Amino acid sequence: MFTPLGCFGDIICPRGKECTLLKCLFLHSIETNNTGEQRLISVDTGPPPKRPKLESSTDGPSNPYRGSALEMGRRASQAPVSKPPSGNQDALKAQMSNQANPKSPSHAESSMSSEKEPMKLSNAPAKIAQLPTRQAPKESLNPRMLKSAPATHTTRTAILKKLHSTMTIQNEKLSKDKDESNRCFILTPDEVITMALDEEEMYAREHPGVYGNVIKLRIVKITKMKIDDWVKEVMAHLNGRYYKINPIENPRMGPKPVNTGLTPAGEIAIVSHLVTPLAGLEEHGYVTKAPTKAEMESAQKGVDESKGWEKCDRCSQRFQVFPGRREDGTLTTGGQCNYHPGRPVHPPRKKTDHATGPAQPYFPCCNESLGASTGCTKADMHVFKVSETKRLASILQFKTTPPQPDKGPLEPVSIDCEMGYTTLGMEMVRLTAVSWPGGRELLDVLVRPTGEILDLNTRFSGVTPQHYASAKPYDPTVSSSEPTSADEKGKASAPLQLVQSPAEARELLLNLLQPETPLIGHAIDNDLNVCRIIHPTVIDTVLLYPHPRGLPIRIGLKALVQKHLGRDIQMGDNGHDSKEDAIATGDLVRLKLGERMKDLQRKGWKIENGLPVRPNDQHRKKGPSR
Repeated sequence: MFTPLGCFGDIICPRGKECTLLKCLFLHSIETNNTGEQRLISVDTGPPPKRPKLESSTDGPSNPYRGSALEMGRRASQAPVSKPPSGNQDALKAQMSNQANPKSPSHAESSMSSEKEPMKLSNAPAKIAQLPTRQAPKESLNPRMLKSAPATHTTRTAILKKLHSTMTIQNEKLSKDKDESNRCFILTPDEVITMALDEEEMYAREHPGVYGNVIKLRIVKITKMKIDDWVKEVMAHLNGRYYKINPIENPRMGPKPVNTGLTPAGEIAIVSHLVTPLAGLEEHGYVTKAPTKAEMESAQKGVDESKGWEKCDRCSQRFQVFPGRREDGTLTTGGQCNYHPGRPVHPPRKKTDHATGPAQPYFPCCNESLGASTGCTKADMHVFKVSETKRLASILQFKTTPPQPDKGPLEPVSIDCEMGYTTLGMEMVRLTAVSWPGGRELLDVLVRPTGEILDLNTRFSGVTPQHYASAKPYDPTVSSSEPTSADEKGKASAPLQLVQSPAEARELLLNLLQPETPLIGHAIDNDLNVCRIIHPTVIDTVLLYPHPRGLPIRIGLKALVQKHLGRDIQMGDNGHDSKEDAIATGDLVRLKLGERMKDLQRKGWKIENGLPVRPNDQHRKKGPSR
């Protein structure tokens, strides 16, 4: 059947009311006004709409874009865009509340009746926020003109395309997510382009001096975002460009509580079941025996003969280091260090690799291919790390935990150390210890390293020069977790206390330990080696939660805590918090302890008054049989 063109729309249908056609070519309705003139009311002149209206139906398949910005954008060309004024939030709030309770009319519904209303989701969950219709401007992936551009047009275009590609991927992930509460934040293709242009222009205007580095880090951050984080970014963009949005309820569950069924004393009583012997793990960095004097002299001789030449731990370039400074005050040679802060990612192999070739490894920090660039991040100096045990001992000899008979049994301790780069390698700059399982702070001090500082590694350590400038000398009578003066009360945190050497910090930690005291940490070999401690009773969460492929591959603490505890750590831009990491590590041990207790219960153990009871002890309590 041919498409009607409206040629017969002015001619009354010959059959009149007897016409049974659904789409008749002729006129079927005439209205007569007060003056006697006749006016056409409805003339069917156009083809049927290409896209049917989205209405709730239980017969057809569900549309993943129902109620989303993507579907609203398709209808935007058929109706004027209603952009609520920024100052009037009551109408928008009332509109959102009406969707949760559609039976209750509101003033917002009547006030917006004259405009095109956004589609309503009658079968959608009540928590879905429906947004007013909007229409993004038609723009291309071409950087906006600036009076003073921070880079060439070609460079800005390449960065813009990479930013847009990353946003598109996140938008597609959101469209495939099963959480219905976020459907309204799916962007149309035009809106994604506009969002990318807005961000690129913002960084070009506000950060012209470091434009390339800042926007590449932004791309990396978007790449690693989870869906909830991306929704927040979209909300911020829509708030700035279209209207104000009230944050919708996050349906995601909060942190998982750790319940072992035991009292703290009960947990301490059986935590020895999780202790892992370190014998046989020496090849993976665990030190079980202090190097001899001859080995230390051999290591020192090698350092002297190398004349300070080292390999950069970040860019792998050879450079020379001068402990104690050279005559001209120089600490290192080699100039500026260009590196990638993230390790290269090797994409998994696919069945089509034999035809197209395997995917190229890339750096997650900037999405650059391996070997395509020298580095996306710049540092003032090159740095190095010492891993050889005998060379570590030549700087400060290892010490085995000594017994303290006058103190008796001590509670388990969870530790975390932060490290920075110096002219002697990587040294400890902060040491934190908390009690287990309570998480009470036992020790939290800054440490002045032996060598001259090259880089405090703030991105990971969280330690800055300001920490050293505001630190106070260590005082064992003052807790670093509390304000040290009346003027500091009410502040977010008190200045840390400072000890003058790694050896002094080690002694403070050894005062908290007996040889049989469980010492808890994540990748604890790094912490023990930087402290130069050999401890016989160790619980390492790397060994409790091993990688499927085994050592030396390890699962990061952040991933373990998020997966098993439902908690987000290491989220700030100022580096890690060693106290937060130490407490999280202790909670991972408690979780594993709860699993171990269940295994013991299957073997006949019981829990009485929050304490574990062995099967043999149960028989003793019953007394001799008669």
